[in-house]
Amino acid sequence: MTGCGLLGGGGGARERGTIYSPVIRVQPQPDWPRVDWQLSIAGATAPRMVDSPRINVRPTPAELQVYAGASWAQPATDMLETTVLRALEDSGRIDAVARTEVGIRPDYKLVMELHRFESDYAGQAVPSATIEVTAKLLYNRDQRLVASHTFVEAQPAQGTGVPQVVAAFEEALAAVGADIAGWTLLQGQADAETLDDDAP
Repeated sequence: MTGCGLLGGGGGARERGTIYSPVIRVQPQPDWPRVDWQLSIAGATAPRMVDSPRINVRPTPAELQVYAGASWAQPATDMLETTVLRALEDSGRIDAVARTEVGIRPDYKLVMELHRFESDYAGQAVPSATIEVTAKLLYNRDQRLVASHTFVEAQPAQGTGVPQVVAAFEEALAAVGADIAGWTLLQGQADAETLDDDAP
């Protein structure tokens, strides 16, 4: 496909690899509530191909390839976790938030499954950075499912080059991270208020 560098494109030993580390900034939204409970974020899961260090590209619906000479500095699941964690930390709207291996006493736990993390042409001349995540919020004491939602973000790139695709991923990650962070605060707070109402 013209303008799309793919693995096996003839670069051979002369091909120089570039490692990309997206810089993500998430702005808290006015409707995010201030909450007094704590949250742990479980390690996100994904199929092996989705969580590959290579940057996936889908030229046609049935074909998944990778960009030649380009890779991520971190697995996609780590980038997703870090984006959501930083969004919540930086918002100042929650008492404490940390990954599950950090020693806090969480009231709720966020579990994420990453289904897609790819540059998808979808029949267009330029691809879109496409991210699909299913998030589940659990009440930590009894692992009760509080809420579940699938988030999809597709951010069109400004061109077909890898740097332009990476820039689109930065925007897509920021958007999906903000959506998940805000959803977590809203769903958790609604549940916490219900528990308060039921308390004797």
